[in-house]
Amino acid sequence: MAFYGGAKRVCVSIRHYCSNSASEKVNLIKQLRERTSAAMKDVKAALVDSNWDIEEAQKELRKRGKVLASKKSSRTASQGLLALAQSPTKLALIELNCETDFVARNDIFQHLALRLANQALSLSLDSSSSSSSSFHLGPQSLQDMPFNLDHPKFNGQTTVHNAITELAAMMGENVRLRRGYVIPASPNGFISTYLHTSPQPGLGRIAGILSLQVDDGQTQLQALQRVGSELAMHVVAAKPLFLTKELVPSDALENEREILKSQAEASGKPKMAIEKMVEGRLRKYFEDVVFMDQKFIMNDTMNVKAVLDNLSKEVGSSVRVVDFLRMEVGEGIARQETDTSETVAQVA
Repeated sequence: MAFYGGAKRVCVSIRHYCSNSASEKVNLIKQLRERTSAAMKDVKAALVDSNWDIEEAQKELRKRGKVLASKKSSRTASQGLLALAQSPTKLALIELNCETDFVARNDIFQHLALRLANQALSLSLDSSSSSSSSFHLGPQSLQDMPFNLDHPKFNGQTTVHNAITELAAMMGENVRLRRGYVIPASPNGFISTYLHTSPQPGLGRIAGILSLQVDDGQTQLQALQRVGSELAMHVVAAKPLFLTKELVPSDALENEREILKSQAEASGKPKMAIEKMVEGRLRKYFEDVVFMDQKFIMNDTMNVKAVLDNLSKEVGSSVRVVDFLRMEVGEGIARQETDTSETVAQVA
């Protein structure tokens, strides 16, 4: 009886030990998932291979992830977010891409996008960029810069390139910094912004940026900011291509004129009538693509030029648009992929 009783006590003790061990493993899996956001099966495999050492398992996940991220770098990444950072003297706007909208909604992805915008803002402008026009910022301008994401799940000193690679590994998708712009504020001027489909301040899928200049720097700031924000929203909605008619390239204008002339001649009307039709349709073309000639989206009884004229009267000083920028997540990527596929097919 004593033997059987002893055996029973041993079995109970073993079951108790096994139960605790299983509980600890579940807890380690939970902790590692919270740290890395990696898939359950990947977390468990890393812990098993690391003999349930959570620090070693985290290192292993990062190593595996970098290999996978490298393999996924050729996949199309047309989703993502634009991130904006601004100081009194300039503005930075970057596009961070991923493969799905699901990843774009991820907290770490959004945090990285905002930190990259601030990193771009920290770049010094060279003397050739001292004017108030925007200049393009290639990914190579940032990728080797020291960087700390400073996020609970993603911390430590690294570089921009490595941070993006590790995020790609964590998310299981191709993630890339595609492009950016830095826009200096003009003297006696300021920059107005609008972000469309914005999940949080500083992020969006479409951006409208407007650089304004005022002759009198001490004029009514509230009115300028109000109209500036409305015009930035107009840039997003109306999609202007040129600031003024004078900036429309002559070849683009001649091409449009030829198309309109061909369309008018098909009507069979006299030459004089055809010329009038072409000029009338050219005016409509300018209204479609030239910012200053476009109908204002908030009040289509006036164009943008009239809005600026009214603002100048309101603040008692001349207000001018120096430059504008419209940027949308993924624009042009689908076309680039199509062109690449067609080229490969032709070579084959």
